[in-house]
Amino acid sequence: MFSIFPIKGYIDQIDGFYCAGIHAGLKPNGNNDLGFIYADTLCDVEAVFTRNKFQAAPLKHYQAYEKGFKTNFVLINSKNANAMTGQKGIDNINRLFAALKHDVTNPIMSSTGVIGNPLPVEKILAGANSFDLTSKDGEGLSKAIMTTDAYSKHCMYEVEVEKGKSFKIGAVAKGAGMINPNLATMLCFITTDANVPKEDMKPALEAAMHTTFNAISVDGDTSTNDTVLLLANKKSGVYAKEAFFEALRMVMHDMAMLMVADGEGAKKAVAFEVINAKTEQEAQTAAKALSNSLLVKTALFGEDPNFGRIASTIGASEITCSEDTLVISYNDVVVFEKGEILFNKEVEAQAGEVLKKEQYKIICDIGQGEASYTAYGCDLGYKYVEINADYRT
Repeated sequence: MFSIFPIKGYIDQIDGFYCAGIHAGLKPNGNNDLGFIYADTLCDVEAVFTRNKFQAAPLKHYQAYEKGFKTNFVLINSKNANAMTGQKGIDNINRLFAALKHDVTNPIMSSTGVIGNPLPVEKILAGANSFDLTSKDGEGLSKAIMTTDAYSKHCMYEVEVEKGKSFKIGAVAKGAGMINPNLATMLCFITTDANVPKEDMKPALEAAMHTTFNAISVDGDTSTNDTVLLLANKKSGVYAKEAFFEALRMVMHDMAMLMVADGEGAKKAVAFEVINAKTEQEAQTAAKALSNSLLVKTALFGEDPNFGRIASTIGASEITCSEDTLVISYNDVVVFEKGEILFNKEVEAQAGEVLKKEQYKIICDIGQGEASYTAYGCDLGYKYVEINADYRT
């Protein structure tokens, strides 16, 4: 048996990890825009990246390292994605790291922001060389990686595997727009002192991805820079596989839910539960179709329990389904049941009350099997257009 409980603080509360954020001149408003994570011992590292075919330069730079490399330094900038910058984008990262005054090993670069602009190397270098690598300023880092985020995103857990033996795991992340299954426009940095074997790290990440970051959608767009990075310094000397896998899943779930709730201008965070589908793949297809549908999202924004949009989206997803077996509910309010419309004035009022909540479920019982999948999404309103219409300028 093991116990997992949340604790206050940022990733720098884990022994051997340091971090901070500063203003390096990338954001014109003076907010933090450059941050770092440093470890006083070399860490095993694993990552999962976007499936976008046009991966940004930092991702290509990471993947050029030899398999199984260790690192002790991650440099993160906002405002500039260093994407669609070709070989020059990678060369700029190499030039930047070559000029660092800090003694670091196999440094990793991570960037977020506007696509299609050269990396401002001199500004970033000046900022990075001013870092105090003994800093414990998780809040500063969390602010430095934000773009359109309304708030910082972080969590921490302690995992007790037996009395007197525990490890910690935590994360800091950013993400609010360009959020779509197969990752999102997001960065997530996870640190742990668990003595996790290198061979368990990638499987643990991939297992958790399926029901966390790959299950969320804000706007149906997938970015070029999406990264989930896991760093393990192993200082606790403690490890239990089942406990680690579950704690990592909880950390990633927390970050994913914060991203959905912070969807640019979003007011509603909604779980789309598809149950009793013929196969898990069909359940996933329908759930993600619902979380991505613009018509569904605008109905959520208008607090309109328009179950016709739900049914239409399921049908359009081309899964195995029938009106005669379909049941649609908003939380526990059933509006359509196996071919019968239950949507009278009383039921509509009850469903409308559900849609006024900040969080709720839309449950779609397909009635074709036993498979299920839950995707997570949010509403889409005027603020989203306002933010993204002038994002570059």
